[in-house]
Amino acid sequence: MWLLKNKVIVVFFILFAWTSTFVSAQRVIDEEANPPLKDRLYYGGNFGASFGTITFVDVSPLVGAMVTNRLSGGVGATYQYFNDRRFFGGSNSLYGGRVFTRYNIFPNFFAHAEYENVNYDWLDRNRNVFERIWVPAFFLGGGYFVPSGDRGGFNFTFLYNLLHDNRRSPYFEPYVIRVGFIL
Repeated sequence: MWLLKNKVIVVFFILFAWTSTFVSAQRVIDEEANPPLKDRLYYGGNFGASFGTITFVDVSPLVGAMVTNRLSGGVGATYQYFNDRRFFGGSNSLYGGRVFTRYNIFPNFFAHAEYENVNYDWLDRNRNVFERIWVPAFFLGGGYFVPSGDRGGFNFTFLYNLLHDNRRSPYFEPYVIRVGFIL
């Protein structure tokens, strides 16, 4: 299963890289004209869903602002719902927020830093009880951007959580892979 998931990720990355050769749009602001904030804002996020024995829904909107043609930053929220029908009471909701910054190293490649804090039902195995806890994460990584249209495009981002805790983290691994969009 792990190999199959990684093959899908590699195929997505190759398709993004391949389609970028046909797209010439690039998000650029006129730094000397000091455009108003509304002209420097961008919106986007991630959305994911799977249904069946295991149901998973992820809605993670974001809003960012271009500071320069290479540097941007913003905020985002996240909500995830998980339900495993194989287990009684196997559902959980996760919610929280994030602040991030991005730096465009090359036209389509960027570095990304992000602080996230999420709340979810955590199983305390010592007491065998669930309790809602806040868990911080500090992600560093990078990604690839495929422009589409005048202002938007798609992201493929690979992040590593420097604060990952195997006992408390809602993520199974210290790395997170995201595919998202920008408008």
